[in-house]
Amino acid sequence: MKVLVVGSGGREHALCEAFARSSRVSDVFCAPGNAGITQVAARVAIAADNIEELAEFANAEKIDLTFVGGETALALGIVDVFAAKGLRVIGPTRKAAQLESSKAFAKDFMARHDIPTARYAVAGSTALAVSILESGDLGGPETPVVVKADGLAAGKGVVVARDRSEAILACGDLETTVGAAASEKIVLEECLVGKEISLLLFASGDDFAMMPATRDHKRIGDGDTGPNTGGMGAITDPSLLSAEKTADIVRRIVEPTLRGCIRDGFPFRGILFIGLMITAEGPKVLEYNVRFGDPETQAILVRLETDLAVICEAMLGTSALSSLDIRWKPGSSACVVLAAEGYPAKPRTGDRISGLDAAAARDIVSIFHAGTAEDDRGEFVTSGGRVLGVTATGPDLTTALAHAYAAVSEISWPGMQYRKDIGKTR
Repeated sequence: MKVLVVGSGGREHALCEAFARSSRVSDVFCAPGNAGITQVAARVAIAADNIEELAEFANAEKIDLTFVGGETALALGIVDVFAAKGLRVIGPTRKAAQLESSKAFAKDFMARHDIPTARYAVAGSTALAVSILESGDLGGPETPVVVKADGLAAGKGVVVARDRSEAILACGDLETTVGAAASEKIVLEECLVGKEISLLLFASGDDFAMMPATRDHKRIGDGDTGPNTGGMGAITDPSLLSAEKTADIVRRIVEPTLRGCIRDGFPFRGILFIGLMITAEGPKVLEYNVRFGDPETQAILVRLETDLAVICEAMLGTSALSSLDIRWKPGSSACVVLAAEGYPAKPRTGDRISGLDAAAARDIVSIFHAGTAEDDRGEFVTSGGRVLGVTATGPDLTTALAHAYAAVSEISWPGMQYRKDIGKTR
């Protein structure tokens, strides 16, 4: 089997590595990939949003399976285009991808199907958003409010405002922060209190299989301080969700979501990512993503023991997902993201990375490249904001974190930054 992975980050490196382990896969390609991905896959110089050219490549190369990593290509309808050309692809249709590409669409979907979530309002302009805030519908002047850009914003379109005045400022800043297209509508939500958990599942219609619960760390600084990023680290650990709470989430959220997709005419196939807040009233949905997260993927896939190609075949309908014996390495995992100086506002690039061989030589450690390139000496240099995801497993979270941070200590470049409290907050 020939597999094409679409994307270029640490998530795609982890996916390529998982497919490379498969006994069913002969060749792995990644478009466009990054410098580190060449360790496990052949890079293809086609951008992830160049859908027609990707389809032409898949046809010419006789690709048996395409796995779409990121949200942009899904929102643009890559699955619809590939399916129309008879190409097998993992991911939701353009219509189903609106669960992520439009926060307003997702909130209305949840309301329509009685899926527990925060109270919300949708504004078609900054002025209307300010009017809604001043009306008091979402609380008084001192009440925290969550301000979200409606469209895709690379994980940076959400502001948790401490009070009404801060929320009003956030509404005005959205266009500058994430662009006019993403902020054309503004979603305002009550601020939920509790513990954040992410649940990912393999899905095909109303058939699904769960992955280990995970938690990511969005803010740049220790103690959850500073601006939001695409993600500075992630963990999996049995303590995140009990079997009883997982069953409750499945009953109240997972199953109604998949049934709702079918009823609304877009059966969901692919990876469904449900961001949750475990509140005093029970679990509530913060957001949907329609693909693997980054860096959650790195923390999850290092524990996957079942052949990923077999799971993909089931998602495509060759067998029932729920009947598969999907096995996970017992214990825990941790991914620590190493970022460039200036990230997330203005990351510096071109710095030579040292210590990678020493870090990778450690047992049960995987180094996933996200923003790397090769210089004229063939050495790795930084080429993006999030540069590496240093990932480790262990029989418990303490051990997994110790392995990951020991590997981090081997790596350096000028201005390298990372959080030192992954797995220890929230």
